[in-house]
Amino acid sequence: MEQYREIKSRHQNAILLFRMGDFYEMFYDDAEVASRHLGLTLTARNNGGAAEVPLAGVPVKAVQDYLRRLVQQGFRVAICEQVEDPRLAKGIVRREVVETVTPGVTWSDDLLDGSRHNYICAVHRAGDMVGVAAADVSTGAFHLARVRLRDADAVMARYAPREVLMAAGASDAPSGGAPPGAESALVTERDAWEFDDAMARDELARHFAVHSLDGLGLDADAAPAVGAAGALLRYLKELQPGGLPQLSRPTLESLDGSMPLDEMTRRNLELVESLRGETDAKAAGTLIGVLDRTQTPMGARLLRRWMLAPLLDVGAIGARHDAVAAMVADVATRATLRDALDGVRDLERLAGKTASGRATPRELGALADSLQRLPAVHRAAQALDAGGVLASTLGTWDACEDIAGDIAGTLVDRPPIAIGEEATIRDGVDTALDELRALRTGGKDAIARIQAEERTRTGITSLKVGFNRVFGYYIEVTHANRHLVPDDYQRRQTLSGAERFVTPALKEYEEKVLTATERIDVRERELFEQLRSRTGASIRRLQAAAACVAELDVFASLAEVADRDGYVRPEMHDDFAYEVTAGRHPVVERMMPRESFIPNDVRITAEERVLILTGPNMAGKSTILRMIGLLPLMAQIGSFVPAARARLGVVDRVFTRVGASDNLVRGQSTFMVEMAETSAILHHATSRSLVLLDEIGRGTSTYDGVAIAWAVSEHLHDRTACKTVFATHYHELTQLADELDGVRNFNVAVREVDDRVLFLHRLQPGGADRSYGIEVGRLAGLPSEVVTRARAVLALLEGDHLARELSNGGNVRRETRRRTSPPDAATPLDQLGLFGGVHPVVEALRTVDPDRLTPMDALQLLARLHDDARRS
Repeated sequence: MEQYREIKSRHQNAILLFRMGDFYEMFYDDAEVASRHLGLTLTARNNGGAAEVPLAGVPVKAVQDYLRRLVQQGFRVAICEQVEDPRLAKGIVRREVVETVTPGVTWSDDLLDGSRHNYICAVHRAGDMVGVAAADVSTGAFHLARVRLRDADAVMARYAPREVLMAAGASDAPSGGAPPGAESALVTERDAWEFDDAMARDELARHFAVHSLDGLGLDADAAPAVGAAGALLRYLKELQPGGLPQLSRPTLESLDGSMPLDEMTRRNLELVESLRGETDAKAAGTLIGVLDRTQTPMGARLLRRWMLAPLLDVGAIGARHDAVAAMVADVATRATLRDALDGVRDLERLAGKTASGRATPRELGALADSLQRLPAVHRAAQALDAGGVLASTLGTWDACEDIAGDIAGTLVDRPPIAIGEEATIRDGVDTALDELRALRTGGKDAIARIQAEERTRTGITSLKVGFNRVFGYYIEVTHANRHLVPDDYQRRQTLSGAERFVTPALKEYEEKVLTATERIDVRERELFEQLRSRTGASIRRLQAAAACVAELDVFASLAEVADRDGYVRPEMHDDFAYEVTAGRHPVVERMMPRESFIPNDVRITAEERVLILTGPNMAGKSTILRMIGLLPLMAQIGSFVPAARARLGVVDRVFTRVGASDNLVRGQSTFMVEMAETSAILHHATSRSLVLLDEIGRGTSTYDGVAIAWAVSEHLHDRTACKTVFATHYHELTQLADELDGVRNFNVAVREVDDRVLFLHRLQPGGADRSYGIEVGRLAGLPSEVVTRARAVLALLEGDHLARELSNGGNVRRETRRRTSPPDAATPLDQLGLFGGVHPVVEALRTVDPDRLTPMDALQLLARLHDDARRS
């Protein structure tokens, strides 16, 4: 217990699994916590006469399941192993913590998703800049980023870390939660000094054996990122005492060449996670679920990274399109390439396990099997008629055939999970091992040889060598030949007709045979560890090979989807225009019967940069809106797009404000969240951005909502001058087309047949005059009496509105002003033409001087106005 308490004192923030023979034991608070969360029986242990100590344990053979459950619930777990043979130990067996498992640092396949990295991030703020360091210990990936504070959310979301390190007491440290972009991550606070830039530089230089970080592109401007990297490296070394040889040299990612994607856009466009919260790359409902037809885990992870970081450079985008086009054009070669890729396992993680000394014989065998498929992958890729990115990838190709040959030549064809279960090392690899195996399996031959040698030496032709479980190996001589027995024979047993003897040589042989199995395990482990060490030393080559495979896999996946679903290569340019012919929503069309999705044309130019989109519920406004946002994102990651033709100007940001939600934890109502998101768009959008708005202003009163929606539209038109699509039920906004030069009205067509509504899902010019909300309510199953009453009330309201318009002569007069700057803030709403002409009762009140009215005059005026109002 003293040993336990000493080790626990160094791992107070983790549950300590303390190895005791065939069990991992937990004591005190750890036992009570684990028993609650794992359903274990809580017992007690007498602590040398003192109070009993709470105790809970799990079998060593079943620890992985319990470990997975603890980590999934957000706990850190320290694994304390016996690090010496109990048979050889003097006193208490020495124990040490060999690793600490957290949500962000784990090797367990049960806790890792092959389609995404398992990042742990460190965040360090320095003024208006934020440094981010992200590492995935399972693959060795190590990335740094230095960004403006406003873009930190997008960068964190790009990594989607499972754990985040922050300086304790820092001004930006979260209070009970993770920073934006990593809301579901476990937060670990560290001392502020660990983020010091100068100390971090020394730490990184020592670890990566370089004289200076300048050669890695980490100059003085990268100080916040370097500080974060130093704190992260120090933390990882604490969790992984065995070292981090698999960690690649840090690369400072340039975010100027990629698009930041805020949380609103990722969620609303369902890029990697559906609105229902599903994140499986193969599941329907997300863009990555449509585009991910990769054959390898490395390809799936790279595609996800590309999707969360669309390119901004036309040349780089075109280079990716060239690679996809080459694979689309050559169907047979693409099929051959995908077949070759299909057998490649997770090279990155297998290599990482090997370098860190964690790979089992079976995993090392899987690495060799994967490497042996790389020549076929290379041959297929070389058959493609392509240059550019593909040529660059193939130019750095390394199939690691020597590594594969070494592994395959050392391990048996089907290696076991662990040494000792079955043979691990091939025959003929090691002479000593072969001799041990011969002793264990070739006993009959050895006994015959010894027997022949002893007969020759003694001249006793009837001499026999035998074995029993009591005396072991023996030499049997009949009584008649006892006088011929040599002096070195030692009597062991007397029988009625014979004597049994042993010799020093026979005892030595017996010792070899009886200990052969144990010695075989020891020798196999030595040979395997030597092989694993040799392979792990080539970690950089293995990681480079995995990167090449990942790129080929992603291009082949994008080409496969484009060919199968009829996508076209978009024409990319740096102009403003957005022109799509017969565009389709990639996710919705995949979930519908073939040929049933109705495509639409979309055209946005500098002269027609704001589209006001009206139409009834269920007509498809949101689908069209999301389609408009998805097509440039697909194009800028290198994918073809679902359309007959697409000519797209590169956009620097895509902003979306769709749907309604609240944030009760932060005390924000639905409308407050809506306004906060809208505010972020107005502050960050540029003239190169694409802004998609759906029902802005619906969370408050009608007049407030229309006023806000009107003002937002004017700002985007006049000040930002970006590509904007505004879907709304506020038909008053269609009047913006009369006020602003760059606004155009579109609606989603419907047809009324026999008091029923048919949704045509087709975009057409002009504004809609009805929302058909009652019809949607009827389709949703509202009681018939509610639908009937709603129609009656609607008729009364529309009748009143019509009467007011007719009282104005049926023509709403207003000052039409085409302009490119916003109106004066004090301009009355009726002058803007928002709500039609002035009511006659209002006009009459304008001529009245209340100070000159007598009480009787006032009553008579009120009666007259009341009559006028009823007649109107």
